[in-house]
Amino acid sequence: MHMKVLVVGGGGREHAITRALSCNSDMRIFSVMARKNPGIARLAEQVLPEKETNIPNIVRFATEYGIDAAVIGPEAPLEAGIVDHLEAAGIPCVGPTRAAARIETDKAFCRRLMKRHGIAGCPEYQVCHDPEEARQFIEAYDGDLAVKPIGLTGGKGVRIMGEHVDVAGAVEYVREIGGDVVLEERLLGEEFTLQAFVDGEHLVPMPLVQDHKRAYEGDVGPNTGGMGSYSMPDHMLPFVTRADYKEALRIMEDTVAAMRDEGTPYRGVLYGQFMNTCDGPRVIEFNARFGDPEAMNVLSLLESDFSGIVRHIIEGDLSPSHVRFANKATVCKYVVPEGYPEAPVTREPLTLGDYGDALLYYANVEEQGGTLYTQTSRTLAFVGRGETLEEAEVIAEKAASSVGGRVFHRRDIGTREVLERRCRHMREIA
Repeated sequence: MHMKVLVVGGGGREHAITRALSCNSDMRIFSVMARKNPGIARLAEQVLPEKETNIPNIVRFATEYGIDAAVIGPEAPLEAGIVDHLEAAGIPCVGPTRAAARIETDKAFCRRLMKRHGIAGCPEYQVCHDPEEARQFIEAYDGDLAVKPIGLTGGKGVRIMGEHVDVAGAVEYVREIGGDVVLEERLLGEEFTLQAFVDGEHLVPMPLVQDHKRAYEGDVGPNTGGMGSYSMPDHMLPFVTRADYKEALRIMEDTVAAMRDEGTPYRGVLYGQFMNTCDGPRVIEFNARFGDPEAMNVLSLLESDFSGIVRHIIEGDLSPSHVRFANKATVCKYVVPEGYPEAPVTREPLTLGDYGDALLYYANVEEQGGTLYTQTSRTLAFVGRGETLEEAEVIAEKAASSVGGRVFHRRDIGTREVLERRCRHMREIA
């Protein structure tokens, strides 16, 4: 059965979504992206070059081509209400409505929802809308805080006291962003990501992934959108116990139930970013879509027909029997321009060498006359898959190292040394 699917977004995450859909030869893929992604363009039947937040043009494009369903990649169009408008035009979406997307786009909404429904894993927090109110709370608080702008920050807006700023720095940062912040107790432990497909009521989890935000090896340097990530063959992580996993999954299930009960049912992909503490998992944040790079890990393992999952999400009858992942490890390594994230070099040519058995996902890169050029953000992502983490890491590292030009990548992502450091850290805080 032929199905026309619109993929909104043009990054590495959306290339992974498009590739997963293209595994079914009956899929006819259409794309909307602000900047042409060479990987997506090769798989799409038609491409609309347009900002993902220009909702009227996207709706016209979708209705003109008789789109059957849309999969929304980035958060900005979700905040702009793209799902509401497409569904009003008769086009069902894998992605939450504007109201439901507040689980990501409004951090105050998220915390208040969790508190209202008694959902576990919520840290102590204070919502402020005035710099002076925030200053008083910061200076009176006995301990370190995470300073989070209430709105979207592209994964780079949080400042942690004791890590990024001191008390004075936290107060100054609040003033810089105007005072609309959520101040939360600083959580200590190891981060992990649990993503799930959600049809409004039913939730089916994906393999656990750990992302690496810091730009440089050894987890130092500025925060980025994510330099790479890894997953294990058993779909768990060695520093997350089975009890921790069940608790995190229950938190996500309770959150979906709370949103349904409040009249804003959640449909799409729910991303739970957790800190595994000595007291169990705590919610750092929820995202209303696939993570980037985490989407590349899980979708590279997906054995089920992704288009079938899309149908079940839309029809509201999703079950675990519809979703199957290979029992393999994955390692994703992003190649980024020199100077990223603070001053990336742009318009610099790249050369692709022999990347072997790795999967290649194009991200923020331009192709002209057969040559690839860097842009302002992450350029290419390579995913290695293997029976073991070591095997997957060797494949990903060989591929990332094959790229020539003014770029770099983190060679330590997915290595046994980094994994053992994570496990040691969890033992230390226990």
